[in-house]
Amino acid sequence: MEMRQLEYFVAVAEERSFTRAAARLHVSQPGISAQIRRLERELGQELLDRSARGTGLTKVGAAVLPYARAALEAAAGARLAVDEMTGLLRGQVAIGTIPSCPALDLPGLLAGFHKAHPAVEVTLREATSAALVDDLRAGLLDLAFAALTPATPAGLSTHDVTDERVVAAVAPDGPLAGVTTITVAGLRDQALISLPPGTGLRWCLEEACAAAGFRPRVAFEAGDPEMVARLAGQGLGVAVLPESVAAAHAGELRPIVVTGPEMRGRIALTWRSEGPITPAARALLQLAVLTLRAPRAGSGAL
Repeated sequence: MEMRQLEYFVAVAEERSFTRAAARLHVSQPGISAQIRRLERELGQELLDRSARGTGLTKVGAAVLPYARAALEAAAGARLAVDEMTGLLRGQVAIGTIPSCPALDLPGLLAGFHKAHPAVEVTLREATSAALVDDLRAGLLDLAFAALTPATPAGLSTHDVTDERVVAAVAPDGPLAGVTTITVAGLRDQALISLPPGTGLRWCLEEACAAAGFRPRVAFEAGDPEMVARLAGQGLGVAVLPESVAAAHAGELRPIVVTGPEMRGRIALTWRSEGPITPAARALLQLAVLTLRAPRAGSGAL
């Protein structure tokens, strides 16, 4: 029995397809089939049900699968232990980020990490903050740069990258152009322009409005804060934006400070506060925290 055979068996069982398993492992489908056949001959039982409807586990295969996974995890743990002792870091790190975060030099951070640990495979995906938080909790991501409200989601730890006020912004000739401050309750009857649900900016808005006893009337949604600003600049409503983004459009927008309560948003490096973390993910976390030592204000897609 070889580790390679167990790896192929687990991949086919999880993908329920020889074709998908071959693509996942970057090997040929006939090679996977041949190795699993050898494993079945050695065990004396078929592990997979190869029917016309697809590939599934036999009863014996279902019983063997947990042991195969445990053997692969034990082998990976042994390799990591040796690598840590010899100073060579291997493994994988899955990181997520919101689509726009100018205050963060993520490419530079990842390039520095790759230079220090070239044997570590790093994957990156973009998503909304809500999706990133869900994927962190599910173990699909090791780290994420997410836009959050001042309250940290349960089960997660954070290190702030930016922390700034969220303001309302209107066109210079709009009905609120002469207003410098407005309460959250004052936004009740306004046509608002905001980022879509699942973003940190939208969380800030909805939490503040809920505390004031109403739901915001969002007339326009856009996935890019620059588009939110441009829509407001055309007089289409009241934009809800990070203060830095509103300030960058000073010629076409008038910022209005929101009070009662003040709205604040932050972009934070986020990770699970409990449960195991791989040595590779820990190394990237440590480098990121060192690089982002001081939280600062800055533009971003909250």
